[in-house]
Amino acid sequence: MSTTPTDRLRALLEPLAVQAGLDLEDVKVSQAGSRRQVQIDVDADGGVDLDAIAEFSRVVGQAMDESDVMGSSAYVLEVGSPGVDRPITEPRHWRRNIGRLVNATLTDGTEITARVLETDEDGALVEVQPVKGRGKAKERRLAFAEVAKARVQVEFNRKDDEQLLDESDELDVADELDESDDDAHDDSNDDEL
Repeated sequence: MSTTPTDRLRALLEPLAVQAGLDLEDVKVSQAGSRRQVQIDVDADGGVDLDAIAEFSRVVGQAMDESDVMGSSAYVLEVGSPGVDRPITEPRHWRRNIGRLVNATLTDGTEITARVLETDEDGALVEVQPVKGRGKAKERRLAFAEVAKARVQVEFNRKDDEQLLDESDELDVADELDESDDDAHDDSNDDEL
């Protein structure tokens, strides 16, 4: 059985990702002029920050230079995290998107938009959104085996409950500060008399 350069590269990188506490999400090798371009996407629960990506990029570059996985050809290495448009294909992807809206096409051809409420290894509890705003959202257990494809739907105007609570707390604090400023101002007026 022959392996592709991408398969050999993935075999080299997978243990490095695990050691760094990352999930190796995607590896792509493409030709960019006279060089090959190697794009690697990593992720982790809670996301990955730039420092983790920079450190992993350094480790990957060193490992690739020390191995013959790329042969003698020059290459450009890009390490990043997957964007929101990446397909949701693994249970960990569903887990990392709890609270988000997902567009899913089921194996029977049905398309749904649903908010991910909770997940396990076999499926997710979702709140299916009504079509065109008609009706009420309904909870449904969605087995991963039922899903042909799924992607996160970007929401621009949604504020989750925590943000709303934080904003109301900020308003309360601001009101208290205004009241204390008024009290301080009144005290200074009393001193002047």
